[in-house]
Amino acid sequence: MSSQVAGLLQLIALIAALALAYRPLGDYMARVYSSEKNYRPEKWIYKAIGANPAAEMRWPAYLRGVLAFSAVSVLFLYLMQRVQGSLPGSPAFSSIDPDQAFNTAASFVANTNWQSYSGEQAMGHVVQTGGLAVQNFLSAAVGMAVAVALVRGFARSRTGELGNFWADLVRGTVRILIPISVIGAIVLVACGAIQNFSGIHRVGQFMGGTQEWNGGAVASQEVIKELGTNGGGYFNANSAHPFENPNPLSNLFEVFLILLIPFALTRTFGRMVGSLKQGYAILGAMAIIWIGFTVLMMWTEFAHRGPAFEIAGGAMEGKENRFGIAGSSIFAVATTLTSTGAVNSFHSSYTGFGGGITMLGMQLGEIAPGGVGSGLYGMLIMAIIAVFIAGLMVGRTPEYLGKKIGTGQIKLAACYILVTPALVLGFTAVAMALPTPADSMTNSGAHGFSEILYAYTSGANNNGSAFAGLGADTQWFNTTIGIAMLLGRFLPMVFVLALAGSLAEQKPVPETAGTLRTDKPLYTGLLVGTILIITGLTYFPALALGPLAEGLAS
Repeated sequence: MSSQVAGLLQLIALIAALALAYRPLGDYMARVYSSEKNYRPEKWIYKAIGANPAAEMRWPAYLRGVLAFSAVSVLFLYLMQRVQGSLPGSPAFSSIDPDQAFNTAASFVANTNWQSYSGEQAMGHVVQTGGLAVQNFLSAAVGMAVAVALVRGFARSRTGELGNFWADLVRGTVRILIPISVIGAIVLVACGAIQNFSGIHRVGQFMGGTQEWNGGAVASQEVIKELGTNGGGYFNANSAHPFENPNPLSNLFEVFLILLIPFALTRTFGRMVGSLKQGYAILGAMAIIWIGFTVLMMWTEFAHRGPAFEIAGGAMEGKENRFGIAGSSIFAVATTLTSTGAVNSFHSSYTGFGGGITMLGMQLGEIAPGGVGSGLYGMLIMAIIAVFIAGLMVGRTPEYLGKKIGTGQIKLAACYILVTPALVLGFTAVAMALPTPADSMTNSGAHGFSEILYAYTSGANNNGSAFAGLGADTQWFNTTIGIAMLLGRFLPMVFVLALAGSLAEQKPVPETAGTLRTDKPLYTGLLVGTILIITGLTYFPALALGPLAEGLAS
């Protein structure tokens, strides 16, 4: 069997598994966020934090909950790293420097999980398990809560109430993320991932010295890293490390975990707004982009250019033999079209066009299917933009799901789609203009520019994957990427929740013969086109200086 055929079969198996899980998981999540019942462990949590889960919140109160909880999380994780050297269970690890501790705290709370350190050499079991892994759960639950608040904005009318943030946060964690993670961790252990609390082992002789291996609760952290579209690796090699991702079966299972909740949330959306067809339309747009990018990436990496490529069967540089080109390509597209950031290969070693595909996937806004929660609300923002464009074409007031899209709504949507490009392009321009950041580049020319563009694209879009080659553990990059991650995560949430509140206050608009049907294939095509055009107009000049120039020169 050829590698290309094997890759196609992997893709088909992945689609089949996602299709089987789509309906039950999507319906279950709709019930979770619509339920009025509180389980006993949830009641204990509400009592501990002093929250009333039955109290409805308007969007400013909901936003204050999101920001306050996230700010406390950043502070807690920062302090935990700063005192790591004094924590029990971390005798071989020193405390983290202030700039790196800030970067890591901002990264994990923002669901980015960008790492400018080597996990097994910097973080002990206490910080890894009690700090980083906990934030993998909580940051994902925050994203899901904001997405559900926007869905309620479409579903409700004549009220500004969007639910209760604390109830949404706790239910998303307790009822969705934890149960799936327990099952997923067992599967990963069965595949060969490690799960222990052992210390450093010195194994044999390696290049004249001993080789050291760390143990750790890897499987449990790996599963929520993928399920919550987080991405931070327990080891520096991330999901290319055999302790995290032992074989092709575990590799495909991890891709399944990455895509599971973001795709299923479209079913949740359709169920909560009372129209499954609307959910299918959003799902269709996500699936078209994801499948298209995956096929394009596999074609790019399999294309033979010269004797070395022909002997290897394609562009094998930077890829694990146990995954091959197909498994690496599928993983790379899944991780960059979501906010996961886990990598099982070095994106810097991809072909020029292949590296550009990973970058473009993030620049789309990571909405196909996107991060847990953030992918859905990002796609719904683009759906509003597409409806507005269609309204301009036919001279009608745009409507979406029975809500008028007026001046206020389109301003909020426009602010949402402008925040991230401003951060990416602004920080990249400053970094390229200053002499010190450029010293961190391993390569010069187009590839060197791609290293910095990728870093800020990854940070501001809350992805967290690295292009490799960039020495990012400096005060400049730790600080500026940390700021980009926080602003890229929470500023868009301000506009999303403000939009949700304005929609929830509206009266439903009756459908007429002139209403654009947003549950039809025509609208799905319009939505995909809108996404590609907006992203192309925004990022094409920067891409032309980096991956496109490199690809055309090769």
